[in-house]
Amino acid sequence: MSSNEKTGNSFMLKICTFIVDKRNLFFLIYAIVCIFSVIARGWVGVENQLSKYLPKTSETYQGLELMEEQFTTYGSAKVMVANISYDQALLIQKDIEKMEGVFSAEMDDTDAHYANGSALFNITFDYDETDDQCLILLDEVKEYFDSYDYYLTTTLGDTQSELIDQEMNVISVIVVIVVVLVLILTSQAYAEVPVLLLTFGSAALVQMGTNFLLGTISFVSNSVTIVLQLALSVDYAVIFLNRYKEEHATLNPREACIIALSKSIPEITGSSLTTIGGLVAMLFMQFGIGADMGIVLIKAILLSLLSVFLLMPGIIMVFANLMEKTKHKNFIPQIPFVGKFAYKTRYIIAPLFVVVIIIANRISSNTPYVYGYSQITPPLTNAVQEAQNLQDDNFASDNMMALVFPSGDYDKEKRLIDEILSNGNVTSITGLANTEAINGYTLTEKLSPRQFSELLNIDYEVAELIYAAYAVNDEEYAKAVNGLANYKVPLIDMFMFVYEEVKEGYVTLDDNLMKKLEDANRMMNFAKKQLQGEEYSRILVYVNLPQESPETFNFIGTLHKITEKYYDADKIYVVGESVSQFDLKKCFARDNTVTGVISILAVLVVLLFTFKSAGMPVLLIAVIQGCIWINFSIPAIQHDNLFFLGYLIVSSIQMGANIDYAIVIAGRYTELRGTMGKRDAIIDTMNLSFPTIITSGTMLAVAGTLIGKMTSDCAIYGIGKCLGRGTIISIFVTMFVLPQILLVGDKVIELTAFVMNMPLQIKQRTGTMRIDGFVRGRIEGNVTGIVHGVVKGKVSAYIENGDITSMEDDTVDVENGEFYYTEGEDI
Repeated sequence: MSSNEKTGNSFMLKICTFIVDKRNLFFLIYAIVCIFSVIARGWVGVENQLSKYLPKTSETYQGLELMEEQFTTYGSAKVMVANISYDQALLIQKDIEKMEGVFSAEMDDTDAHYANGSALFNITFDYDETDDQCLILLDEVKEYFDSYDYYLTTTLGDTQSELIDQEMNVISVIVVIVVVLVLILTSQAYAEVPVLLLTFGSAALVQMGTNFLLGTISFVSNSVTIVLQLALSVDYAVIFLNRYKEEHATLNPREACIIALSKSIPEITGSSLTTIGGLVAMLFMQFGIGADMGIVLIKAILLSLLSVFLLMPGIIMVFANLMEKTKHKNFIPQIPFVGKFAYKTRYIIAPLFVVVIIIANRISSNTPYVYGYSQITPPLTNAVQEAQNLQDDNFASDNMMALVFPSGDYDKEKRLIDEILSNGNVTSITGLANTEAINGYTLTEKLSPRQFSELLNIDYEVAELIYAAYAVNDEEYAKAVNGLANYKVPLIDMFMFVYEEVKEGYVTLDDNLMKKLEDANRMMNFAKKQLQGEEYSRILVYVNLPQESPETFNFIGTLHKITEKYYDADKIYVVGESVSQFDLKKCFARDNTVTGVISILAVLVVLLFTFKSAGMPVLLIAVIQGCIWINFSIPAIQHDNLFFLGYLIVSSIQMGANIDYAIVIAGRYTELRGTMGKRDAIIDTMNLSFPTIITSGTMLAVAGTLIGKMTSDCAIYGIGKCLGRGTIISIFVTMFVLPQILLVGDKVIELTAFVMNMPLQIKQRTGTMRIDGFVRGRIEGNVTGIVHGVVKGKVSAYIENGDITSMEDDTVDVENGEFYYTEGEDI
């Protein structure tokens, strides 16, 4: 094209021309962004705890925040060593406790620590679990046990997250292989595959790198987003590539790419809105992981759009000649039998489907949702889970809950502990008020000077002096004035006071007594930091109930009621896995309704503008909602526990993404019905729609199924399994049920159309012109239909969703199908 040749005055065409002609600039930009993204991937924080995403008003969230502020939680690990004698276990215990930085290695001859020739060591470090020193000590412990048959579990580090990442990397590789195979089968040239893969790969890399802008994302979002991004956004690149091939049939690569891009941008943007609409519903979930995943996936969709609009045109230009040379026969068959079957069975299948979805709605309401991992068995077991399972098989472990309440009254705390212990579900309680210290005394038991002197074997006069010094700083000093002999102080407070006095040099003790005092102070200080803060205390309640059951949730209420006898209700918190799952259950009740309503409304709005009919959106949404009900009826029938997050996320994705298959069929049918009868229109519709649906649907179904079959995380497992199954159901229903519904509902769609009655803008032109749009009028004869071409002659027609651009005769080579834009006038 010569330098004095100009593009037309269409703003969209100017933008598209700029993108195509400046492709090297966009290559450079994407290369820089991709390199940056590789580096930025390491900046992304990943949160592994689902409880962190609970609403701020939930008891678990508030309790965890309070405990983090008030108490120290020391790093710990449980190590089971198999095939050793009890004497060997004792030697190991001594070795571990000698390690610098290890506070204790609890192990005894009870069934809780030695059974079946195996020993269980509860190792506690001297450092807060957030201190990096814990990880160093953990490595030392692993090194020590390296010669033993050992199984270690701990909350330290990100071992579980690393294992899940490894699983997802394997899944991603397999998905890419499947995608390549699908693209080879559904493409018309082998060189189309690298075009699509480069587009996908760039978008995925930028997606991973830009996650650092969000600070911290959940392990669920971090794990499945890339695979879902590929599956959800494949349509966009395929639509653009198909448009390019249509235009390239009559135009050279550059012009074909410009025109194809100008037509694809509004079409692809409209298609993406239904997917984004479904994902938007996740932003309104109380459970924060929904918003987290919604934001990450919406960002992924938008970045995929940018990759298709800005990068893919240049890639097509680079591979244009290679695509011509590597053409192959079409492997996707024609399926006229589907359309014929739909026409013959329209009055049977359509009403039958209505009955099916009504039944599915009732059955799916009984789906056995669970809110923790204890009742779900994922398809794979990683090293961490294997160690935990072996420990659980050999050593019984009780369900633990932390009860937090105002501190300051040890007597009240003791009475509370005693009453809770009287409950038949409670096996034990750990608290300052019931922990034995020395010679049968508990940590909080109050001792007189005489008792204290006998305990430490010191002179009574020395004990009195110590008590008198303590009383000076005591708020209850008046009691001491009336007689030190009856003045009593909690053992833990007195020991820690004496230790400070010794350190300050006010009290001198012999070496034996000093050693005894130092050991006691270390133990008491350790216990106090864990169980008593400045304003709150906590006790650890162990119960013989499962993590998740109606009885467990009822016990949480019982625990509140007992504690409310002693403390204000608004200052009591119960924290633990069971409480977290109880809070999740309460969130689900609300989020289930909100996500369902918002996803339907968001998609409905998009469809109303797409089809300009009230009937068509309702029919399409009813079909996909029916698919969702059928999907979640299956676990109800199988009595298969389903992690609640799988429903919330998959129902939103299924409504937003799978409805695209319905839109493809409905759009084609509506278009063809303008020129054909019902039977021919539905036959052609299914032939034309099948390649798009099978390409996109296969990828999403395979991605979901692989995630569901190849992960050890229960949340990811539930999402993948439901997404794969739901997509397969949606493909089947849109192929073999939706056509019948469209045929039966044809009249309803027509009657509910709401095209505005505006005066038709008849455009008239004689000469050479380019026509793009739906034409209703005369082009040297009456025409009604979509036209993309160059006309030499007379035009008098209404152009919907398009335009006429005047052209000079010498810019058109009709024989070769080429044209060049010159300044023209839109009319």
